Amino acid sequence: MASDGSGVGSGWVFHVILSLSLAVLVFMQIAVLVKLDKSIDKRSESTSISTFMPTSTPDGKCQRPISVTKEDFGKLSDGRPVDRYTVRNGGGFEVQLITYGSIISSIKMPDKEGSLAEITLGFDDIRGYEFDNVPYFGALVGRVANRIAKGRFALENVTYNLSRNNGDNHLHGGPRGWSKLMWTAREIVDGVAMTLVSADGDEGYPGEVTTDVFYRVTDDNELFVRFQSTTKKKATPINLTTHPYFNLAGEKSGSIDDQTMEIFSDRYLKSDSDLIPTGEIAGVSGTVFDLRRPTLLRDSLPQFNGSGFDTTYVVIGPTGKRLAARAYHSKSGRMLEVYTDQPGIQFYTGNFLNDTGRGGHHYRKHSGFCLETQNFPDAVNHENFPDSILRLDSTYDHSVWYKFSVKR
Repeated sequence: MASDGSGVGSGWVFHVILSLSLAVLVFMQIAVLVKLDKSIDKRSESTSISTFMPTSTPDGKCQRPISVTKEDFGKLSDGRPVDRYTVRNGGGFEVQLITYGSIISSIKMPDKEGSLAEITLGFDDIRGYEFDNVPYFGALVGRVANRIAKGRFALENVTYNLSRNNGDNHLHGGPRGWSKLMWTAREIVDGVAMTLVSADGDEGYPGEVTTDVFYRVTDDNELFVRFQSTTKKKATPINLTTHPYFNLAGEKSGSIDDQTMEIFSDRYLKSDSDLIPTGEIAGVSGTVFDLRRPTLLRDSLPQFNGSGFDTTYVVIGPTGKRLAARAYHSKSGRMLEVYTDQPGIQFYTGNFLNDTGRGGHHYRKHSGFCLETQNFPDAVNHENFPDSILRLDSTYDHSVWYKFSVKR
């Protein structure tokens, strides 16, 4: 039976409408895919840029970029080149490190008015660090920081005699300790990593020790330092620390006596006339060593009759990260808080300083202070002190956090 004309027409229209509808659906799907692809590209681009551009944290604070730059810092007397790395955040906080001695050669931070200043003591060039760094400005000291009595210890039925560079005693790893050696450096995302291999027999120590030190700068003005070491062939004592001298008023401001110190400890190590621990751990209550409340240094330093603090404090709290010390300078508003996972912190007020530093400036006694996180000095010779021996199947792991801020 033949169809009439109206049936043919309506079928044609139906097919046209159906085709158009399908075309629209296809177009919409293509549009969605294109939009999704662009969105993915945009997210990828945003992720790439976020490494260099400020982003926001969940609390709404701006995260500024951390930059790492490298430059020549001269040559040692034997011709070996020394590099300097500058790690800077977007707020102006800056740390410089050199490959000789893994030294923290500079830390700059603003005050409450926004004025940037150098707050560590140091030298202008590599010559100063190679020949004149008797105070260990900014140095990484090891294999064992602080003192070992008579430069001698016994380990696994063997007596070891170390080099002596502090009268009859061994100080900060000896005359050719790690602060006098060249380190291998590499850039990391937010700082610098340095590596050193110390040979078996180095300065008299047993074992071949490999050490990695990581220096990281954060957006909120924190310098985080982590030490990790392993040993081959033999067990060895190890106790590493950094040795920057701080003056929160600025390196050229003179005495630190206008700064306050607070140390979160109720006990300290008694020492003899050579600053070797006697083994006695005493309470700070009723002594000049009681810094549990903020204490103006001009009120405490005169009690030492010309000397000052060179004291190991027992850090309060369980193992792990703990607040060990807080320093503050009211005029500039600069504050430094030191956190550590170590059992002790050495507070030193530059009692022997008499050195010419940056720009020919004379650093006199009490021009800077040190807060050295570490195990107890001479621990290898005291059974009642925390164990300082690195075994063949273990890793030495020590972290310190220097938190800088401005109090307005």
